[in-house]
Amino acid sequence: MKTIRCQVEKITPFNGAVYQVLLRPDTPLAHQAGQYLCVVMGEKDKRAFSIASAADAEVIELHIGAAVNEPYPMQVVEKLQQNSHIDIEAPGGEAWLRHDSTRPRLLIAGGTGFSYIKSLIEQQIQLGQTIETTLYWGCRNQDAMYYEQLARQWHSEHPWLHFVPVVEEAKPQWDGKQGNLLAQIQQDYTSLAGFDVYIAGRFDMVGAAREIFRQLNVDEAHLYGDAFAFIK
Repeated sequence: MKTIRCQVEKITPFNGAVYQVLLRPDTPLAHQAGQYLCVVMGEKDKRAFSIASAADAEVIELHIGAAVNEPYPMQVVEKLQQNSHIDIEAPGGEAWLRHDSTRPRLLIAGGTGFSYIKSLIEQQIQLGQTIETTLYWGCRNQDAMYYEQLARQWHSEHPWLHFVPVVEEAKPQWDGKQGNLLAQIQQDYTSLAGFDVYIAGRFDMVGAAREIFRQLNVDEAHLYGDAFAFIK
């Protein structure tokens, strides 16, 4: 990975626990959709976040889940708020979009794992691809689904893209599924053979998903998620 200086353009809270961060690199960042960067906090302290923007975007978008009781990511937000520029190391990760594949795609996001999925979908849209794609996004409740409107917009504008929102705690008139994200996928699919599957979220969720997907005959050569490099 290369070290790149970035201007901190904007930091905006989506809600009480997730921040949108926009960075403008001093030199263009050459990366593929689905890769991540590391914010340099110190010589030996580099913290990874998925890049939420498509591969050729001039501004890098991050989604940082940083509730006040989570000091590790909140320290990053505070550093960004206190400085006009920041160093990053990028790009990293092997779970980038295999855009040459014609297999149907299943995209799965838990919480701020949506940042990773957003990059993949925006890249598909820019490439003009119409490969059948289904997006599952699981959150604790609707308030936590910070980019719900964008995901529903994709669903309505692109016939090839199907959005399935899943929340654990649903309000009346909720237009989506209620329950556990992985249980919902188990209910909806009897087999994942033939799919390209991309997943991002907490490591424990991703690890549990892999075990479930193995039972659904997933081809692990086509199961993509950078978390797998850390939970072998």
